[in-house]
Amino acid sequence: MTTFELKRRLFAETLGTALLVATVVGSGIMADRLSDDAAVSLLGNTIPTGAILVVLITLLGPISGAHFNPVVTMVFAVRREISSRDTLFYVLAQVIGGIAGTWIAHAMFDLPILQVSQTVRAGTGQWIAEIVATFGLLFTILCSLRFRSDAIPWLVGLNITAAYWATASTSFANPAVAIARSFTDTFSGIRPLDLPGFIASEAVGALLAAAVAGWLLAGPSSLPKTTTPKGAE
Repeated sequence: MTTFELKRRLFAETLGTALLVATVVGSGIMADRLSDDAAVSLLGNTIPTGAILVVLITLLGPISGAHFNPVVTMVFAVRREISSRDTLFYVLAQVIGGIAGTWIAHAMFDLPILQVSQTVRAGTGQWIAEIVATFGLLFTILCSLRFRSDAIPWLVGLNITAAYWATASTSFANPAVAIARSFTDTFSGIRPLDLPGFIASEAVGALLAAAVAGWLLAGPSSLPKTTTPKGAE
């Protein structure tokens, strides 16, 4: 397998996160403009997000691993599959890319580039939802790596699509995306004051997934061979 130099991997992480957030924010703006029905708008936000994840992971996965998410990088760092130095650079690239993606979405829809979200997303239910959403995302990734690595793009895209509707928070599951969405006062925004609770919940969900997957996928136990009792031969 070809290992790309760090600067190319970082560009892939920045570009991928930017395109992901531009899709999340842009589709939210478009959906909100086309419908006054919140359910229809959410659907219009969900499908493009799941679809772009399939595309981005397929295309950029071979270059950088297609993390696009600080807690994904954190879990791989815990598993010692990425160095501490590279982890820091990956996270910075993801956050920078995410914010750039928000600004790109604003520019496409002729909105003020610089905004701060006023959308309140707080409370125990929201935080539990982020733990569940992030657990599901990381568990999907780790199990896929073990059994169906070729299917990761589709499995991650489908997981996020389902979690949009199954969680109270609409499944941010990504600190870089959460930070980026605090810079848009549109359909997909989150108030900056609510970021710490989301980011902490996402970290907890990711670490829980790493622990559970680590135990579950540790490998089958070696069962003792069945012996034939003497006298039964």
